[in-house]
Amino acid sequence: MKKQSLTGLAFLALTGSLITSCDLLKDLEYTVTPCPLELHGDSVRVKIDVDFPEKGIRKKVRAEIQPMLGDVALKPVTVQGEKATGNGSVVQFKAGGKISYYDVVQYQSSFENTELNITGKVFKGTKEKEELGPIKICDGTVITPLSVSKDFKVIMEKDNFKRVTEQSYNAMINFEKGKSVVRPGELKDKDIIDLANWMKNAEGNAKIKINSIDVIGYASPEGEEDKNNTLSTDRSTSAKDAAMNLAKTSGNKIGQTEIYKLDGRGEDYAGFKVELEKSSMNTDEKNLVIRVLEMHKDPATRETEMRNMGKTFSYLDANIFPKLRRSEIKVNYEKNGYSDEELKTIGSATPEKLELEELLFGATLVSDMDTKLKMYKAAQAKYPTDHRAYNNAGGILFMQNKMADAKAMFEKANNMKDNAIAKNNLGAVAGVQGNRAEAVKLLAQGKGSGAENGYNFGIYNVLDGKYAEAVSNFGSEPSYNKALATMLNGSPEAAIKTINESVDKETARGYYLKAIANARLNKAGEMASNLKTAIDKDSSMKAKAAKDMEFFKFREDSAFIALL
Repeated sequence: MKKQSLTGLAFLALTGSLITSCDLLKDLEYTVTPCPLELHGDSVRVKIDVDFPEKGIRKKVRAEIQPMLGDVALKPVTVQGEKATGNGSVVQFKAGGKISYYDVVQYQSSFENTELNITGKVFKGTKEKEELGPIKICDGTVITPLSVSKDFKVIMEKDNFKRVTEQSYNAMINFEKGKSVVRPGELKDKDIIDLANWMKNAEGNAKIKINSIDVIGYASPEGEEDKNNTLSTDRSTSAKDAAMNLAKTSGNKIGQTEIYKLDGRGEDYAGFKVELEKSSMNTDEKNLVIRVLEMHKDPATRETEMRNMGKTFSYLDANIFPKLRRSEIKVNYEKNGYSDEELKTIGSATPEKLELEELLFGATLVSDMDTKLKMYKAAQAKYPTDHRAYNNAGGILFMQNKMADAKAMFEKANNMKDNAIAKNNLGAVAGVQGNRAEAVKLLAQGKGSGAENGYNFGIYNVLDGKYAEAVSNFGSEPSYNKALATMLNGSPEAAIKTINESVDKETARGYYLKAIANARLNKAGEMASNLKTAIDKDSSMKAKAAKDMEFFKFREDSAFIALL
């Protein structure tokens, strides 16, 4: 708040431009709120209350007042006595009065250390009698919101890594029509040989734990249903015996009967439909077979109708039914993945050996940025359609301040899958590059993507003068920006607590912010102590403090003077 009271003589001494000695306008008191002025959003609000004492303005006097903020002319205002002609605000001669002036002006950098002056002219009737000013009524502008840190944050996509995963290994044994005996030739098929080798290797692998082995027997949908049910059960039993023999001959100890689960499922109509759809039969024939299956629920009737199809049935008997006469062997096991140390070692040396989720998770374990990027690029090479590897590579490039490369990666990720995380990250890039409109648009499209998105919005909330929203958007984690927003929102004590809980507790900017907060609390000693530490840590803070209007009221304080 700034008050300026002027008598006629003082007025003359200040301005040197009083062209008449008549006492037309006198003893005015100017109150500027706040003073120094303050930047909020992109503008500065100017509020001036002018008190006219009794007989402060003559009845026929008109004053055209022009406030000036530095070289910038603000909105003019006219004040007049009760008998003057014109459209100005009227002030009574005997009673005096008060007028309030408001204006909002776009901020310019020159406003930080300039003066708010009153200028203008005084008229009696149509004749100019006096020239006003310049009369200084306030100094400078507080621009603390501009110190918000534009440390925009990106979001890394999460991995789905599981240390222990449930997996299975499968093989199949086919049978002759109406039989459940395992033919020697079936045991020479590649899938059976591979199963035997897998079981042998699994036995000595500490990372593999076999939980159960399912053996499921099936019959083709021709013949009597009861016989097929029995046949499918017998096939599961003989397939189990074959699997146990394989385990023994391969040196494997997986031969305990209790881990095998047998299931005879009878005629496999579901499998029949699948194989039928894959067959080379024309669409009409396929539809005819399906209709017969669906129309006739009685197994005997259904088989009779199928046999009546002639060539169609012969095709089924030669090409479809043999595939259904089978037993499936499914080994269910838990695989314990690589340890953290193994993931870091392999990821650093030969990342191409890792699977997608291992690469995404492993990259979070290493601290070196180049190694992280190497692992994400390996994921891109092996899994080129997964957007996460591109997004996270962009995140590393962003942290390395390679904005063009980061933007390209985020755009690739978003083109693969339009998503809020990539939009937030593109907004962060735009923010760093100074494209405010583009950043705000993209951040809005990324709303809900994570706490980082709210934090990024908080930066623009401060610049827009929306401090309560900024406090909320900066979240619960203590930070320099949250402390700044808290102070600007009117809570300097809470701001000091926040900065002391943040990573900036011992930084130059952290101490400088605490100096400002203490200045707002009128704690001169604490202000000077924190400012001294800030200057000790960063000598550039001295020049900053010398022109910072946050310390305006301490400019005559001996401790403040000594610091600067």
